[in-house]
Amino acid sequence: MERTWRWFGKKDKITLAMLKQIGVEGIVTALHDVPLGQVWTREQIRDLREYIESYGMRWSVVESLPVTETIKYGGPDRDEQIAVYKESLENLGKEGIRCVCYNFMPVLDWARTDLLHPNPNGSSNLYFDWGEFAYFDIHILKREGAEEEWTKISNGEAKGHLADILRGRDIMAEVNAIKAKATPQFDHDMVDTIVIKTQGFVSGNFKEGDERPVEMFRELLALYKNVTREQLRDNMKTWLEAIMPICDKYDIDMCVHPDDPPYEILGLPRIVTDKEDIRWFLNAVPNPHNGLTFCAGSLSAGGHNNLTPLAEEFHNRTHFVHLRSCHIFPDGNFTEASHLGGRADIIELTRIFEKEEQSRKKPLPMRVDHGMTMLGDETKGYNAGYSFLGRMFALGQVQGIIATVDRELGIEYHQPGFFD
Repeated sequence: MERTWRWFGKKDKITLAMLKQIGVEGIVTALHDVPLGQVWTREQIRDLREYIESYGMRWSVVESLPVTETIKYGGPDRDEQIAVYKESLENLGKEGIRCVCYNFMPVLDWARTDLLHPNPNGSSNLYFDWGEFAYFDIHILKREGAEEEWTKISNGEAKGHLADILRGRDIMAEVNAIKAKATPQFDHDMVDTIVIKTQGFVSGNFKEGDERPVEMFRELLALYKNVTREQLRDNMKTWLEAIMPICDKYDIDMCVHPDDPPYEILGLPRIVTDKEDIRWFLNAVPNPHNGLTFCAGSLSAGGHNNLTPLAEEFHNRTHFVHLRSCHIFPDGNFTEASHLGGRADIIELTRIFEKEEQSRKKPLPMRVDHGMTMLGDETKGYNAGYSFLGRMFALGQVQGIIATVDRELGIEYHQPGFFD
């Protein structure tokens, strides 16, 4: 697989010169300075592509060309925003960019409750605590119906994947205990973690410096008040069908990122959480350019997902691979795991996707995704989950796995930068 790295543009503290030294072949990035819902011009795309190529790498994947909320919930300007998306997609195609990762998650791109959760070895990782998230939902966000929903989960009356993994856990008792000790600073830090730090560095709904993030969050939730799971699916299908002609014209692969975490949260419908969801959207739009970002981390955060069978079933419709892994604790909380541990068997997944790449005429991009924060990463101001040393460590582990699997399969392994 092509070894790629998510890079946040020319302002990223991690430079392309640094990435070239550690064996990165392809760059995963976006036009982060373009406001949400505006056209990516061909000139802007070309400027960034040429800058990446000047360092001997290629722009392998766009992550992300954001799908605006109005497309997701079916707002009055949906058709206008689909037209904007199509124009941006065509400009990418004209500049030779052939893979676009996106998500169809309402409001939140991804969610964690602790961005520097300590590991026994002294490093830290991203972490999710369901009790703290329920506290945020009930007492900070004050979402209508939130307390009733979490009470049903606590009482064992709810159904679904989330209810299953939290079975026997008294979430409301935890919420009440947190409430008794919470301070204004704790609440502020919770908003900063769930709303700003995980969302503000992507071209999303929130950004650093927003003065009223909780109010903005409520306003976005209100847009989905009457949107069902079936309607969200229909809106995704409508959007995919609209862009497929451009994908066919320029051979652009679209690959949806699984919901992170893969559960319905905050009263919002989620439609890329398990094998049934993946089967649905692949069958709904059977064009081969409609595919999956196989994010082993997001999928392994769901106790209902068995990663190796998922990869065996969907490898031929996978256009982009995120190799990371999550560990789920007995109480349902989860953390990012070592790339050699957790619920995802990265070695076996590598075998599956290395074999798949051999059947193709183009590279299958892979990035290690999140990594530990270690050895001073926490002092450098890196984006949450996107450390340098932690991801470099993970990339070294995965490169070793790839080299070993390649030998098993009789494939010549090439380390860029040596003897070229």
